[in-house]
Amino acid sequence: MRIGLLGGSFNPAHEGHLHIATQALHHCRLDQVWLMVSPGNPLKPAADMASLATRLRSAQTLADGRRIIATAIESKLHTRFTADTLDELSRRFPRADFVFLMGADNLAQLPRWDRWGRIVAATPILVLPRPGQTRAALASKAAHRLRPWRIAAKAGILLPGHKPPAWTLLPIRENSMSATALRRLQPVTGALP
Repeated sequence: MRIGLLGGSFNPAHEGHLHIATQALHHCRLDQVWLMVSPGNPLKPAADMASLATRLRSAQTLADGRRIIATAIESKLHTRFTADTLDELSRRFPRADFVFLMGADNLAQLPRWDRWGRIVAATPILVLPRPGQTRAALASKAAHRLRPWRIAAKAGILLPGHKPPAWTLLPIRENSMSATALRRLQPVTGALP
């Protein structure tokens, strides 16, 4: 099974997440995309974060339960960092071909992630453009360091099952929706104390 993993806070989930999921399904011919709602992102402040249950319900509004699945699997695995989550998923689902999905903004900040080299070594990565951030991401430290393992976008269909490290940037229409902008428009309910 070919599975895209889109981790995030989903605070709240929005059209941009769905755009990424559907483009990844199509471009990489994935069987499913898992919207992995993080129990807590170590790089984001908890003050404006809605509860896990609230954020999971938000992600479930985007999911169809068949090809796009909303899950709080990281809380069940008791993992906090992406490297640990990927290790545990590979152990539990040895026949799955995982692809890690991330926005270009996350590529730029990847060196701040715990054991980011392990993430890249564990799972092929599909990077999706973000308005105003894609060029900076492609000029980032991570992109320069990972340049030898970048594959052409047209070869992205081969990404699932490709031996990592491997990554590509999918040149698609950018979606300007952001959770930060949505939170400014409406107060967060179920926020953590």
